Formats: sequence, structure tokens, C-alpha cells
Amino acid sequence: NPKKAPVSRSTKAGITFPVGRIQRYLRKGRYADRIGAGAAVYLTAVLEYLVSEIVELSGNAAQDNKKKRIIPRHIQLAVRNDEELNRLFKDVTIASGGVLPNIH
Repeated sequence: NPKKAPVSRSTKAGITFPVGRIQRYLRKGRYADRIGAGAAVYLTAVLEYLVSEIVELSGNAAQDNKKKRIIPRHIQLAVRNDEELNRLFKDVTIASGGVLPNIH
């Protein structure tokens, strides 16, 4: 019986981010005595979704400023103009992000 080629858990879950590495971080971080098999997959999927959302909005902000590259300023504008991301990042300072333009 020929041995099947190994398939990564990221591939199985249909995500780009590395499930194995996130699992290692969960174990090494000592967040709990035990970590379920699905925990790393779930966390990885959530992280990938958040990153894709931020990159999408930041890319739009870069295009609005006629730029091809995303800079911290674009990430700041993207996060602060999105209600849900702003709530998630309410206590976060983005280095070199500046402030939202706000005229009274």
C-alpha cells in the first residue's frame, strides 16, 4: 500500500494561514493545559479573515490616495472608518498612522 502524500491542515481547512504554526503558538503560549484539535484551525481561520478584511480596506484607502503600496496611514484610515474594526482596535495605536481628518 503506497503511502499517501501528506496534506497540511491549512489545505484541508481551505485557508492560507499556517494551522500548524498557530497550534504551536497556542501550546507554547500556555493559554490552557490542553488545546482541542479544532481550536487552532478555528483561530487560524479567524485571523486570516481579519487580515483579509484589513488588507482589502487598506488597499482601497491606498487607491483613494493614488498610491500602489499600503502604508501604516492607509491601515489607520481603513480601521478607523470601519465601525466594527474600529471597535476591535479601539485601544490600539497604529505607529505612523496619524489621525482621522476631522473638521469641526
